[in-house]
Order: sequence, then C-alpha cells, then structure tokens
Amino acid sequence: MTVLKTSMRNFVAHKGRMALSAIAVLLSVAFVCGTLVFTDTMNTTFDKLFQSTSSDVQVSAKGSSDTGETTSRTGKPPVMPASVVDEVRGARGVAEAEGTVFSTSVTVVDRDLDKLSPSSGAPTIVGSWNGNDARTMKITSGAAPKGPGQVMVDADTADKHHLALGDEIGVITAVGTHHARVSGIAAFTVTNPGAAIFYLDTKTAQRTLIGRTGVYTNVNVTAAEGVSDAQLKRDVTAALGRGYKVQTAKEVADANQKSVQSFLNVMKYAMLGFAGIAFLVGIFLIINTFSMLVAQRTREIGLMRAIGSSRGQVNRSVLVEALLLGVLGSVLGVGAGVGIAVGLMKLMGQIGMHLSTDDLTVAWTTPALGLLLGVVVTVLSAYLPARRAGKVSPMAALRDVGAPADARAGIVRAVIGLVLTGAGAASLYAAADADQAKGGSGWLGLGVVLTLIGFVVIGPLLAGGLIRVLGAVLLRIFGPVGRMAERNALRNPRRTGATGAALMIGLALVACLSVVGSSMVASATDQLDKTVGTDFIVQNDNGTPVVPQAVRAIKSTPGLARVTEYRPTLADFTTPDGKTLKDTDITAADPTYATDLRKKTVAGDLKDAYLPDSMSVHEKFAEAHGIHVGSKIKVAFKDGSAARLTVRAITSSDDVIDQGAKYTSIATLAKYVPADRMPLDQLVFASAKDGQQDAAYKALRSALHEYPQYTVRDQTDYKQALKDQIGQLLNMIYGLLALAIIVAVLGVVNTLALSVVERTREIGLMRAIGLSRRQLRRMIRLESVVIAVFGALLGLGLGMGWGATAQKLLALEGLKVLEIPWPTIVTVFVASAFVGLFAALIPAFRAGRMNVLNAIATE
Repeated sequence: MTVLKTSMRNFVAHKGRMALSAIAVLLSVAFVCGTLVFTDTMNTTFDKLFQSTSSDVQVSAKGSSDTGETTSRTGKPPVMPASVVDEVRGARGVAEAEGTVFSTSVTVVDRDLDKLSPSSGAPTIVGSWNGNDARTMKITSGAAPKGPGQVMVDADTADKHHLALGDEIGVITAVGTHHARVSGIAAFTVTNPGAAIFYLDTKTAQRTLIGRTGVYTNVNVTAAEGVSDAQLKRDVTAALGRGYKVQTAKEVADANQKSVQSFLNVMKYAMLGFAGIAFLVGIFLIINTFSMLVAQRTREIGLMRAIGSSRGQVNRSVLVEALLLGVLGSVLGVGAGVGIAVGLMKLMGQIGMHLSTDDLTVAWTTPALGLLLGVVVTVLSAYLPARRAGKVSPMAALRDVGAPADARAGIVRAVIGLVLTGAGAASLYAAADADQAKGGSGWLGLGVVLTLIGFVVIGPLLAGGLIRVLGAVLLRIFGPVGRMAERNALRNPRRTGATGAALMIGLALVACLSVVGSSMVASATDQLDKTVGTDFIVQNDNGTPVVPQAVRAIKSTPGLARVTEYRPTLADFTTPDGKTLKDTDITAADPTYATDLRKKTVAGDLKDAYLPDSMSVHEKFAEAHGIHVGSKIKVAFKDGSAARLTVRAITSSDDVIDQGAKYTSIATLAKYVPADRMPLDQLVFASAKDGQQDAAYKALRSALHEYPQYTVRDQTDYKQALKDQIGQLLNMIYGLLALAIIVAVLGVVNTLALSVVERTREIGLMRAIGLSRRQLRRMIRLESVVIAVFGALLGLGLGMGWGATAQKLLALEGLKVLEIPWPTIVTVFVASAFVGLFAALIPAFRAGRMNVLNAIATE
C-alpha cells in the first residue's frame, strides 16, 4: 500500500512531465482501436447488406462466380435459359421463383457523357427490377421502370450526380449503348456501401446486357413455409441436375463477405502495422521520460533507500507509475479510437462509400486489446528505468540532484550494437548478392531488423561522434550559445541517442520507400523507352474490357498507321513433360503486337508466334517444362475447344512489361473459341502515321468521346500515370507514417521539457551571469535542431541503404534502374531541422520565463 501511495503521489506531482508520454500512448492505442472499430463496422455493414439482399436460394448460370460478380472477359455475364425458372417453380418446397438479369461489366453516363460510376471503387450494377430488390429498396419518387425508355436509379447515386426524374442516361455494354430516362429513384432500406445501381425492366435488361431475351443470370427462389434453405437447395438441385450453381442465402452472403474480407484484411493489417511502428517509437519516448524522471529524483530515491525502502519497493514504485500512465493513456486512446473510426467513416462517405454510424461496431476485444497493448508496452518500456532506480544507493541522497548515471554508453552496449549492426549489414549484402528475389527477401527482412536494432543500441556511441561533427558545422557559427547547445546534447549520449532513434525509425522507412518507389518508376520508364513501339494505349483504368463498338471507333480514326488488339484469356496447358496446368494465362494479340512491344527472345522469332496454331512462352516456363522451339503444347481454351500449338519463340523473362506472358494470335484463338464466347480486348494499341502523332492523338480522343470509360494515353501520359499511381501509394504510406513521426516529435518535446526541468538551477545561474532570455531560448532551439538532424542523418542513411538493397532484388524481376530521389531526401532532411525547431518552441518559451532567483534556489 505504501508503494502505491508513493507512486500515486509521484504520478500526480509529475503529471505535467507525464503528459506527452500519455499522449504517445493515447495516439498509438487510438490508431489500433480506430482501425479495428472501422473494419468491424465495415464487416457489419456488408453482412447486413448481403444477408438482406439474398433470396432463400439463388440459382446461377454455370461459370458464374460464388459472389455473383458478372464481370467476364467477354463483357457479358454467364446466362441460363428462361425455362430454368419453370423447372425451379416445379421443385418441391418452392413458394416462388423469379428470373433476374444483372451485370457489373457496364458503364453508365449522363447526358453530358460524364461517368456515373462510384469514385470509391465500388461496382456499377445494372439489372432488372425484381421482387427481391423491392424488399431492400423503397421507391421514394417516380415509379419502377416499364418499357425500354425508362430506368430507375438508387438515391445515393442520384444525389451525388444530381439526377432527377426525366434525366437521360446511357448504359454502355458489350452489346451497345442503351439510352433511357430516369423514371424513379429508390433508396436503400439498409446501408449501401457505395455501389451505383440502375434498374431496367426485365426484357430491356436482357437486350441491353446480353443482347437477347429469354435468358437470365440468376433465379431468386423463396422457400415455402417450414422449408429450410438447406432443404430447398437439395430439392432445387434435384430438379435441375448438376448443370447450375445453387446456393443458399448464407452461402451467397459468406462468399460475398469473403471477397470483401480479403480487401478489409489488407487494409486492417497495413494500418495495424503502422500503429505498431508508432508504438515502437513511443517506447523510446516512455524510456526517456522515466529515465529522466529517475535521474531528477536521484536524491529523493536515495532518501527513500536511506529510511528503509528496498530496491524492490523503489522498482515497483516506478513500475506502478508506468502502469498508471499506461491505463490512463489507453483508456483515453480507446475513446479516441472510436472517434477516429467515425472520422474514417465520414471520410469514406466523402469518396462515395456510405457507412452508417448506426452500424458502428465496438467488439469487447477492441478495448481489451487496446488496454492490454497500451499498458504492457508502457510498463515494459519503464522496466529499465525502474531497474536503474532500484540500484540507486542511500549515499545518492548526499550527492547533487540529477547527476546522470548513464553519461556514456557502456562498453557492453557498444559491442552488442556493433555486432548487431555488422550482422545486419552482412544480411543486407547477402540480399543484394542473391540470385533469386524470393530467397533474397528473407535476407533483406533480417537485415532491416538487425540494422535497425543495431543503430538503436549503438545510438549513444554514434551520438557522441555525429553531434560533434554537427556542432562544428551547424552550431559553432552561433558562438558560445551554439557551443553550450552542443554540450547539452552531448551531456547524456544515451538520452540523445534514444530521442534521435525515435525520429530515425520513421524517416528510415520514408527514405527506403522513396528509393524503392523512384527506382520502380525509373525502371518502368526505361523499359517503356526501350520496348514500347506504339504511340497510344487505350484502356479502362478499372480493368474492364474495351467494348467492340469502341474498338471500331478506334480503327476508324484518321491518321493511324495500325491498331493492335490485345486479349488475355485462360486455358489449361498440357506441357511436353506431361504436366497439366489449370487456368494458365495466355494472351491473344494481333501480329503487329510484335512491333508494338519489342520483347527480347532467347530462341526463335516472336513474329512467328502469331502464325496459325503457333505460340510463344517465356524462358522460365520453357526451362521448367522442357520446352524448346518446335515443342507442341496442348492448350484447352476456356469456353472453347483444345488446340495443339507449336512453340515458335521463347521470350526473355528478364523484362518488366508483360513479364511472363505467353502469346498467340487472335486468329488462332478465334479458330477454337466460338464468336459469342470470344474475350474482349483488355487493351488496344494504336500507332500514328509518320509525322501525324499530334493530329492522331487529338482525333483518337475525339473518336472515343462517347466512351468516357476509356483513357487514351501517349507514352508521356503513360509514364506520368505510372508515376502518379506510385506517388499516390507512397503519399498514403507517408500519411500513415506521419503518426510515428508525430510521436517522435512528442519525444523531442518531452526530452527537452524534462531537460529544462533537470537544468533549472543551471539555467538560473547562466541567467544570473548574463545569459539573456533570447540567448537561452536560442540555445534550447539549437539543441533540439541538432538532435533532430542527428536522427534524420541516421534514418535517411539507413533507409537509403535498405532501399538500395531492395532495388537489387527488384532488378532480378526486371526493375534494374536504381534512382535515389535526392529532392525528397534533401526535403526530408531540411524538414527535420524545422521539426526540431518546432519541438523546441514550448520548452524554450518556458525556460525563458523562469524566475532567476527561484531557479538558483532549486535543489
């Protein structure tokens, strides 16, 4: 009880000094809890949606996916004859059966040809209005569609794009473009997480999406009273046979949830990873806080030891303070985490994914995990300072207050740090020297971990040398004030090293990712320059195929010398070694693609791969299956028949664009796949006549004006798009890393604030002998800047080393150009100095306001 009372009294007495450490715990716990609440809420939202929109049993065409997605390489969904509905109605246990049609391989535009697709990446769905949808949607204005000239739209899409009754829209599919006017607007009775949904009457939907009536994509089946979904599935399957996909409502909902879950898991674990980095940075802040508090209370602890307190009691006293700090920070962090989750939901609403706070899900495991993490991390971080406090002897009561016991890093620590750093460097060298990227990645991961730990351990030793160098370069120009700032930074190398290490971690990751991102862009650009021989690339950025009418518009564009179609598809391969490879990619293209993409060959001529019944394979595939020029491979095309194709060329696997591709001609594909099952073009390439590039570019964009889903890019545009994509990804990662950097800045602020308290008497004496307030504040600011720059040097140097090693592994995959983004590196370095300056503002202001006489009288 005495230990608890002492700890409580000390915690309250030093609550101001604990505040920033509590904020670090709060931020880290809040990020973890916010991530979990947000993803749990999304799961709840999708669960409700899928459960409420699923019929008791759903019958789908053979070849449709478990999730009901209808996107296919042909641009049309798999269908079944209308007679299936009557067969289902005749099955035992069926109360009602209704045929429906829907597709996600569509683009919907308004009268001005602006796309009405969601900006969140959610699908655009066009389907027939049916009884199952009527259960989950309420018509708020107008009426359901009747006849080919009418369409109904969901309320969210109507609000976002300002659609009203009577407005004209166009539905672009592989069949053609269908125009209709808005006849009604329907609102979801459950949360719609962002999909844009358009309803046509059944016959119009069939003609628009399939090109003919008398077919359905799904049959929604309602069970008779007292019949379970499982029993109904068995009865329907018995009536239809095995030629159709029959699923219960739960199976459909589970399949849909599984597809969503994979995306949510990637997002959740990525965000938790960044929260872990913030926790790691927070550890240094907490260690520094308690180390400095212990140093400042040396005389107090010595007196406690002199009057009978044992080492264990002193140790426990510090740990109880850490426990209180962890509990307080974690409780506040859990509450803040719920706020973050709500904020993320509002942010998702801004980009079109609507999540209702009515579905806010806070599982009991979320606050439990937040509290556990916050408390455990805080207590473990305080263990070393607590252990150090327990070693304070009673004689310390007779010494000056705050005499640091850790003025220089121990020899053992230095040796351990050097060994870890050396082992990490050796691992990075092994990664850079690896023959295969997969094997080298393990060495890279080990090297990153070891060098990071090594730099943290060896930080005090590095601080002693680097601070002196930085002092000579940056601080000496400020005269005596600069020299005092340097000595203050050198006074406790362990503290300086830990403060710099907190900033080092975030900046190391920033530097590493910058190098990797820049190298990827530079390598891809280099490959484009060397291999791409076409002027223009036409594609849909969401991956859906190019509809035939758009291809015809491209081919009729004036000023083009050639147009190349590009159609990836799937086939089952039976190779000469007797192995059968299911669902293997093969790309059918026009023979001109050999000119549009100049791929290196190790055997044969790539142009010959486009001869009848011919193909090419890549080098690694050929080596794995004993294939050479002249070998024959049995290729069973999806939705078609089998062919025996002769290998005419073996391409190099040492490339980036179309890496690992196998080619055949569109003519060969058409020979074995019926016309109505032929895949559509994924990309279309076009080249202008000599000297007409600019005119052809404008003409091509004009020709595709009615198809806004497709983007026309020349090589400059394509390079910029690639750069923008990687840049957006990096910016998102930098934004998440900002949490760790914020915690690191709090660490600098806390170190300086506690350092000012520790040096109260010293500051008073300096002021008494003539140091002005302005000089005092400058000294503290310079000390902060040099600590921040020290951390930046370590972080940027370490990160560039990681990035350069990672690029060596990327080179094995064809990305051979190493590019150091010096503008980014220099910007981050300069920004770190400003971070140090900012972190010192409050401590410097407080130091300048000290009463000189009271400061001198402080013990």
